[in-house]
Amino acid sequence: MDGQTAVVTGASRGIGAAVARAFGDAGAHVVGCARSTDALEEVIGDIQERGGTATGVRADVRDEWDVERVMDTAAREGGRIDVVVANAGVYHGDPGKTPLQEESYAAVDDHLRTNVRGVFATVREALPHLADDARVLVSSGEVARESRPGYGSYGVSKAAAEALARGFAADLEQVVCVVDPGVVATELTDGQGREPESVAGQFEWAATEAAAAEVDGQVVDLKTWRAATR
Repeated sequence: MDGQTAVVTGASRGIGAAVARAFGDAGAHVVGCARSTDALEEVIGDIQERGGTATGVRADVRDEWDVERVMDTAAREGGRIDVVVANAGVYHGDPGKTPLQEESYAAVDDHLRTNVRGVFATVREALPHLADDARVLVSSGEVARESRPGYGSYGVSKAAAEALARGFAADLEQVVCVVDPGVVATELTDGQGREPESVAGQFEWAATEAAAAEVDGQVVDLKTWRAATR
């Protein structure tokens, strides 16, 4: 990824932080954003200490003006944007214990505003700055495609985010795909699953080595990545 510019939303923790560090290690100039300034600064500092280049921008993907500022910063510092990882997301409640019929309107609204509209804003605001061969990766999970009890409007929001990815893939010249790393130990999974660092390579592969025609509009899951890189 030498010489590339990569934007990672939700870069302060979990998958986003691991991906930002991996991209930095691979030579990309990373522009990470998140709402948590202190945690984001720690990730950016880690990248820089490891010899990489990175910039942190405090931003909320629910606010398109914030997202526009992130993309403007990335373009100003690194030129055209080569990779976008739309990773910022929220889960209100305990995984597996939030039945749809029991959710509050506030939780439903914020799941949709962050996990769906936030993805839309991330891709939309990146468009003026995307390189012709850029790749956009949308983080998701199996719950988007296979309903499970207790995942409520979070699962609904992930299904909608994947639909957005397919729609953008159909309309744009650039590659847009979904990356599903399986169950990863983050706050969204109550600490259950693989360590985020163990799946960062999956995002790097989807962003660089994966054949464009094979991933555009598709779901790049753990099985696909392992089969391609074993």
